[in-house]
Amino acid sequence: MEKYIDISGVAQTFKTTKGLFPALRNIDLSVNKGEFVTLIGHSGCGKSTLLNLIAGLTTPTEGALLCANKEIKGPGPERAMVFQNHSLLPWLTCYENVYLAVERVFGSATTNRQGEAKAQLKKRTEAALEMVGLTHALTKRPGEISGGMKQRVGIARALSMEPQVLLMDEPFGALDALTRAKLQDELLEIVQKTQSTVVMVTHDVDEAVLLSDRIVMMTNGPAATIGDVLDVDLPRPRNRVELAHDAAYVQYRRTVLDFLYNRQSHVEKLAA
Repeated sequence: MEKYIDISGVAQTFKTTKGLFPALRNIDLSVNKGEFVTLIGHSGCGKSTLLNLIAGLTTPTEGALLCANKEIKGPGPERAMVFQNHSLLPWLTCYENVYLAVERVFGSATTNRQGEAKAQLKKRTEAALEMVGLTHALTKRPGEISGGMKQRVGIARALSMEPQVLLMDEPFGALDALTRAKLQDELLEIVQKTQSTVVMVTHDVDEAVLLSDRIVMMTNGPAATIGDVLDVDLPRPRNRVELAHDAAYVQYRRTVLDFLYNRQSHVEKLAA
């Protein structure tokens, strides 16, 4: 497979009122084009910090990050982010929240093309909302829809940019179990359709095994690093009900749990 994201020798240290805080150290990771990779570990292990580095929201203290053989120096339309907090503008409708992103990426002239006409921007916006099943909610504002629907809008906004890389920071963490399961299944279908490269932060072991091609397991912070990487060789498309009784799925799940609770015990326990 074609390597698309390359992280080499990355470390991240933050300045705090108590001095320097080493969040990450010695991060070496490659993500292939079209691959679904999850980052998992206890709180404070630097998962979101690593995701923000890939997004270009922060700059590493050491090392380099490449996307499509180009150094990541800041945010770019080829990398779209979905946060745990949907981050929608409450005074705009679902349609308008997505249209903002579409207009920003496709509406203005670039060195390679003229800005698209409003009719085409409208078509892109509606297509993204249709992909996440929200055609019926175009005119609703965030305060008028459920938490699950808000996350769908956030995903639609990211997809509307036609990114090569979809970055997701615990996008379903605040949802109830049934809504989370439904959105996980929908995400599997969307990723299969778009062939996007996905890097996702999660605390949920079952979510990681269900969605991933590889699971990157982080050691406890501070100075967290990659403790192990698990290849998840389960055929796609995946059915959660069938996988619940699949011996390979159960073993993958056991491997991640062993890493988290035996090899890397709870942060609270370590601090006791």
